[in-house]
Amino acid sequence: MTAGLKPCATVSVVAQAFRPAVHAALITLALAAGAAGQIPQPIVAPAPAALEFMSRYDFHLSIARLLTETPTPAPVPPDDRFVWDGHFGGSFDFADLVALRLGVIADYQAGMGNERQPFDPNQGNYTLEGFVSGRVADHTEVAWIFHHVSRHRSDRPKDFAIAYNEVGGRVMHRRTFGTTTVDVDLEGGRTIQHSYVDYTWLGEAQLLVRHPINDRVGVFAHGVGQGFLVDDLVAKRGTQGGALVEAGVRVAGQAGVLEIFAGYEKRVDADPLDRLSQRWGLVGFRLLSR
Repeated sequence: MTAGLKPCATVSVVAQAFRPAVHAALITLALAAGAAGQIPQPIVAPAPAALEFMSRYDFHLSIARLLTETPTPAPVPPDDRFVWDGHFGGSFDFADLVALRLGVIADYQAGMGNERQPFDPNQGNYTLEGFVSGRVADHTEVAWIFHHVSRHRSDRPKDFAIAYNEVGGRVMHRRTFGTTTVDVDLEGGRTIQHSYVDYTWLGEAQLLVRHPINDRVGVFAHGVGQGFLVDDLVAKRGTQGGALVEAGVRVAGQAGVLEIFAGYEKRVDADPLDRLSQRWGLVGFRLLSR
């Protein structure tokens, strides 16, 4: 919280800062301008009545078929490194102190092609994050995050690290319009350590819209935009940008939710080594505990 501001003034500042960010996220969703495969978007968590331990746990598992473009002109062969994309992991709040909560996010991503066999895992990427999130207004949270990403080759030689650590912040806000919910997540930070990658500053905007049709079935749309400022002395390239848009159907069961989706993605540095962006359509499903 900014020093010297009263709570009502702080809320006003947050609201004013939030408005243009929502516009930017909407533009990102609409244009699909170009993002790495995503774990589910962080969203605001309701405050408990009193201090709670292990107050929240969310699980996710997703599989997507990547629909890559056929290179032209022939006879350039298709890039068979990118055929399937899978994620599984979760997030939990270790403690909720009502005014703030402390939590962890973990995700494992498996990238699969068909170079050597029909389902050939060629890379495995780990994301770990610790966060402290404070409730600054109704349906608004501001978080401090420590974010680590480590990328690995599967069944391929690699004797050096590809990884980075990021320290930054996140703002989360939820709006409700009747039965429709709109969640916005804005985050950014600076790399305090990086190996092989050239990122210096990272920024991301996410927008998630959910609308229930009945008690069991609903629809959703999700958009992500990413930007990477880089050290141009490392790889002799400029700022990088990526994006993901997807939409689909949600089916709620007794113990979880099934999402079936389709979308389009531009992924920055899709392979850990070659520093090239890739574009593809995608279709898949996701299992969620919420």
